[in-house]
Amino acid sequence: MSASGGTKAIVAALAANLAIAASKFVAFLFSGSSSMLAESVHSLADSGNQGLLLLGGKKAQREATPQHPFGYGRERYIYAFLVSIVLFSVGGMFAIYEGYEKIKHPHEIEHWYWPVGVLVFAIIAESFSFRTAIKESNVLRGRQSWKEFVRHAKAPELPVVLLEDLGALVGLILALGGVGLALATGDGVWDGIGTLCIGVLLIVIAIVLAVETKSLLLGEAAGLDAVQKIEAAIVDGDTVTHVIHMRTLHLGPEELLVAAKVAVQHDDTATEVANAINAAESRIREAVPIARVIYLEPDIFSETEAAKGADREATPGGPAQHDTAGH
Repeated sequence: MSASGGTKAIVAALAANLAIAASKFVAFLFSGSSSMLAESVHSLADSGNQGLLLLGGKKAQREATPQHPFGYGRERYIYAFLVSIVLFSVGGMFAIYEGYEKIKHPHEIEHWYWPVGVLVFAIIAESFSFRTAIKESNVLRGRQSWKEFVRHAKAPELPVVLLEDLGALVGLILALGGVGLALATGDGVWDGIGTLCIGVLLIVIAIVLAVETKSLLLGEAAGLDAVQKIEAAIVDGDTVTHVIHMRTLHLGPEELLVAAKVAVQHDDTATEVANAINAAESRIREAVPIARVIYLEPDIFSETEAAKGADREATPGGPAQHDTAGH
């Protein structure tokens, strides 16, 4: 997996979650706190999440085959989608079930120092993991807001880890609040309420991630900045005079397909057109290195057709469209 996949953030989150899951489960055994049990399952599910993301990154590196000629780059999207649908939802539903049972059959928390101590330790560990995810994300985020970054990132791993760590921190605070209120009031119902809140939080995160990764699975275009660079690279002002229309598609986070109908001079020879197209492909790859699959079709620009506006079925068609990419 490339650096942009956030491998460092995934590994940091995996290490933190495995340690935290073990400590939470020990705290549950000593205290009987349902919040602790829900949080231990949450951390274990998060560990599985990171394992799936790493597996998806590994599978995505396979070479293209005759059956899959564009490669396996979308494996990363598939595994991110599995994370959002299966593990988050399972963790969320389990927490809701545990919270309901605790509210229905409350009991006093024993050995309170176990859950409190573990929660404090977990908050510290998750904070370091979250800090790593933020640092890795800032390399790619640029001037985007965090909302825009999560919505428009082509590499799914960092948004998943960011939301996981954020959810984990908020969940830990909720668990600490539930345990604290249960101890202060002597009423175990508060522990159950905290567990219910954790479950709702996990399901909300699952829905957000499912929506975002679904868009990646369907196939997203390159961002507007990349589209503009590609169009500028295609036109040489001599043989290639216009981009009639163009489509881009992410085959994976670092693999882009470019297909365009380009206008050439009507009196150019076949050799001149072929050389111009080859040169345009080289310029595209230099301007946008992830453009690995490029198809350029030469045509004669028609002022009459161009006046009709952009038309994806037109031949030779109108001007290029500038749809912005995003979910």
